[in-house]
Amino acid sequence: AVLKAGQAVDVRPHPHIGLSTVTYLFEGAMAHRDSLGTGMVIQPGDLNLMTAGRGIVHSERTPEGLRGTEFGLSGLQTWLALPDGHEEIDPAFLHADVGQLPEFRDRGYSGRVVIGDWEGLRSPVPVPSQTLYVDLTIAPHSACPFRATAVERAAYILSGSLSVSGIRHEADQLLVFRPGDTVDLVTGDEPCHVMLFGGE
Repeated sequence: AVLKAGQAVDVRPHPHIGLSTVTYLFEGAMAHRDSLGTGMVIQPGDLNLMTAGRGIVHSERTPEGLRGTEFGLSGLQTWLALPDGHEEIDPAFLHADVGQLPEFRDRGYSGRVVIGDWEGLRSPVPVPSQTLYVDLTIAPHSACPFRATAVERAAYILSGSLSVSGIRHEADQLLVFRPGDTVDLVTGDEPCHVMLFGGE
């Protein structure tokens, strides 16, 4: 979204239970406050991991420093299911700065490991089940393998396009892959920005 002067995001306090929210921005900023007393502004490339467990209340708002100005806001918030036996754990909040998340650059693609293990790199962000969350950019006329290291895997195309097994897919599409299949994510004339997901 592009928020014009006088516009703002004001998601009022609301509850969550039994899951974790994963907030990751590409542009803009968001102020998080919760019932644990956390007050945190997330910036592009940072990660906010809020584990609701038995219950938490939080709000998400445009930071005061951006109010009254025009700015772009782009990001993803995904919900991570807590495994059996963890749904009622104590609520918790974790913030990781962009500098804490390992980056990679190799063979026509680059990016950041936000959660989990990928291509020999490990994120420092702890999660209670096998989880993969990778911010990936693939250069034009390049390919990136997506190995079958997790039972469930998907790719969300943020910009550009990908070909998988000869079929082209455009931005704003979510591709879900069969368990056990190693796939190649192949670009055409333009770079492609994609988020990779995976886990148990």
